[in-house]
Amino acid sequence: MRALFFRNAGSLDNLQVAELPMPVPDAGEVLVKIFSAAINPSDAKNVLGKMAETRPPRVPGRDFAGRVISRNPDWEGKSVFGTGGNLGFGRDGSHAEFATVPVEALVEMPPELKYEEAAATGLGYLTAFAAIVRTGAVRSGETVLVTGTTGTVGAAAARIAAWKGARVLGTVRSSRELEKRNDLSFVQWIDLESRPLPESVKDLTEGKGADLILDVVGGPLFESCLESLARRGRQVAIASAGNPRVTFNLEDFYHKEACLMGVDTLKLSFGESAEILKALLPGFKEGVFPPPPSKTVGLQEAISAYRSIVEGRSGEKFVIRFG
Repeated sequence: MRALFFRNAGSLDNLQVAELPMPVPDAGEVLVKIFSAAINPSDAKNVLGKMAETRPPRVPGRDFAGRVISRNPDWEGKSVFGTGGNLGFGRDGSHAEFATVPVEALVEMPPELKYEEAAATGLGYLTAFAAIVRTGAVRSGETVLVTGTTGTVGAAAARIAAWKGARVLGTVRSSRELEKRNDLSFVQWIDLESRPLPESVKDLTEGKGADLILDVVGGPLFESCLESLARRGRQVAIASAGNPRVTFNLEDFYHKEACLMGVDTLKLSFGESAEILKALLPGFKEGVFPPPPSKTVGLQEAISAYRSIVEGRSGEKFVIRFG
């Protein structure tokens, strides 16, 4: 079978299209013919040697959509999608024509989604749900602030928060970003160029602050987010742009009785990831959770797509299409 493959991590120059043996599923696994697989920033970091979980040589790829071809009475012939676990890190991933996947990772694809769309939705919505619902415990009527709201995870988080009945505040680096995001009309936008984040949040909440904050940026916005929290508010961090070390006023933090939490989707098991995707199925079926803007590429083009992601040259999600 044809696949993306790297023998050693550390450079995108190590990533190549290779002809590999057909994988053989172990007990509790099935063989999936991959039709589409998204390329995520963490896949590029994987090849660059920035993921401690990686065990090369390896086929990368976290998200997949395809059809089960194993002789399994419950799954054979079904269209499935999924993400999570150590797929692409501790075991060969989805950037190949075939992949072995634990049965517990499988989620049956709703007919409302095409293969490319199902592959593109996986990690973004998984991360957003894990942060907003599973960890942040969002409640109806709360005010939720999402930073980086125009990105894949931020947009998914905004939709999930609104789906759960919350009021959503979102940030943009400048109002020009909104020209491409009229699909998020329910979000109350904060322009970070115009004034400090805490001031804007306090004005929009009559001085209270946000009940829940998902910070998808980290680093430069970390302290501003903490200052924007309401009393007994919860802040969830999922990334650290730039310097991973941050500072904040500890006295203000404990007087506010704030809660700071972190989410790392690489720690989610296959079963946990599948349960999250199943919880999101009603939104996928109803069209409440549309897939992010994406661009389809072939396997040979995928290496250039990896480079575009690392160099920040594309705002679209790349999806590899096989066959």
